[in-house]
Amino acid sequence: MSRCRVTFLPDNRTLEVEEGLDLLRVAAMAGIELKSSCGGEGTCGRCAVAIKEGRALVGQGNLSRKNREAGYVLACRTLVQGDLVVEIPAASRMAEHQVLLEKIEKKEILAEVEKDPLEKYGLEPFSRKLTVELTEPTIYENASDLSRLVLGLQALTGTEGITISLAAARTLPEVLRQGNWQVTVTMVEQDGRGEIIQVEPGRATKPSYGLAIDIGTTTVVVLLVDTSTGLTIDRAGTHNKQFRFGDDVITRIIYATEESGGQQELQRAVLDTINELVDRLLVKNGLTPGDVHSVVTAGNTTMAHLFLGIWPGYIRLEPYIPAAAVFPVVRGKDLGLHVHPEALVLTYPAVASYVGGDIVSGALVVDIANSEELTLFIDIGTNGEMVLGNKDLLVSAACSAGPAFEGGGISCGMRATPGAIQRLEIDPRLEVKLDTIGGEKPMGICGTGLVDSLAKLREAGVIDRTGKFQPGLDGARRREGNDGPEFVLSWSQESGIGKDVVITEADVKNVIRAKGAIFAGIRSLLQTVEMPVEAIERIYIAGGFGNFLNLRDTVEIGMLPDVPAERYSFVGNTSVKGARVALLSQRAFREALELARKMTYLELSLGTTFMDEFTLALFLPHTDLELFPSVQK
Repeated sequence: MSRCRVTFLPDNRTLEVEEGLDLLRVAAMAGIELKSSCGGEGTCGRCAVAIKEGRALVGQGNLSRKNREAGYVLACRTLVQGDLVVEIPAASRMAEHQVLLEKIEKKEILAEVEKDPLEKYGLEPFSRKLTVELTEPTIYENASDLSRLVLGLQALTGTEGITISLAAARTLPEVLRQGNWQVTVTMVEQDGRGEIIQVEPGRATKPSYGLAIDIGTTTVVVLLVDTSTGLTIDRAGTHNKQFRFGDDVITRIIYATEESGGQQELQRAVLDTINELVDRLLVKNGLTPGDVHSVVTAGNTTMAHLFLGIWPGYIRLEPYIPAAAVFPVVRGKDLGLHVHPEALVLTYPAVASYVGGDIVSGALVVDIANSEELTLFIDIGTNGEMVLGNKDLLVSAACSAGPAFEGGGISCGMRATPGAIQRLEIDPRLEVKLDTIGGEKPMGICGTGLVDSLAKLREAGVIDRTGKFQPGLDGARRREGNDGPEFVLSWSQESGIGKDVVITEADVKNVIRAKGAIFAGIRSLLQTVEMPVEAIERIYIAGGFGNFLNLRDTVEIGMLPDVPAERYSFVGNTSVKGARVALLSQRAFREALELARKMTYLELSLGTTFMDEFTLALFLPHTDLELFPSVQK
């Protein structure tokens, strides 16, 4: 095939590619990340670009009439046919997510799990450094260098069955003598056995470091941890580069299993994401990959499969069986992670195809398995994953809320990036006061803003309990749009995209379906254990999206139970917190394995309970108003 030069504006990035590639992929090759919630299927209409010069083959896709009239095409459906100049508008670009890295204070409720779970388990890391002094061999005392070192370590630690990596064995003789028989050993340990992976002469000054990683569908967060003290040295987070293959796990599984080389592309994307974050942390803290000796990851079941390169195809097909729920321990070199080649890499266990290690990690952090109180732990996203129980029972489930809370399927929806509307107020004159992420001009609306919108539109009388827009309202913001009734949140002259930011009646119905799925999942779990909503004594809301929710509005639209506010705790990213605890405590990781085994998984697609509850929840707040006594009728 002939080679073509493609230039992207306003970046002025040019690269040479083969004829026939689509512009979505070419942009990714140029390091420009476009929105593509459908994974390049042409259905989401978010990767709009303009061809300024050159030849391209433009295919059909779900592009809005307004964008077509403005001369835009979909990058995913446009193939390079010659040299091109392509302009990418701001609305089509991915931006940095609002990644939850720090504690977010909430005055009206408990903001965090107050106690570090590590206090319960104690410091017993998977990697550590030990300085050992050995006796010099003689003609009469002539044990091998390795035997001498192993005996010294056993006397120091009591660990049996100590072995050594080949790379460490190759350097051992010279290092022992350089250090005058005093050396610092880096050892990785698991299940009472240890392996020497590095030997340094003398007393080393650097401790052993580890990484705790949350591999989310949307975002990835990495903590750099000193395993000798348990202190978190630094942290970093960004969006998961797998996003260009689709917003949700189903779309990504389809790409992995139906596209040639798709599984390898998805694994490479998440590893690139992690390695970029690791590189950033290491450079910032004056470290090298060789200083990192252990890694623990937590993520949903699909993310774990894709990270490890395990075939995920049957996760999405009935009867929804993952390849594995307990994952093999591998080494850094097996995955190409930017850590020591022999670093241990452990993955949190899953429960089922749609209740993964991130939920097990969170359940460990909030200690639900040892609670006397009936506790609900829930992570709200594209899937609402939840665990209900206490020390006597543990029932888990997952319900598909759809991509609405990530901005998918919403006319002006976007992820939690700068310029996203995250809070709003609507006064009696239907005027709007907005709060955006980063204080930027409004570019769209993210999940927390959608929750606020439904509550505020209902309070202002713009929509009724079914989400239908009411006729005859005064004010220019309530109008008929191309896709039916809509409400203007930001006028074009005030927005950051040069056009009105609106929420439509169809958007409202999408959010009602999403919130209805979450509440129906909760009710289904309660019916399984034959308990009413009022029986829940503690509710933990996990995840970045959950941490930024307005509790009052979330209850008002009927997404979460109407119980006293003091029963709620917003616990942030418990996935990465649990990964950190397991990194620092082998006992905690063993307990996580047992916790996953204890959880009963409720498949909500079986029977009619979930669908019955879902239908009842398609009102604001619910068909049964007695379930929401604090909400004005």
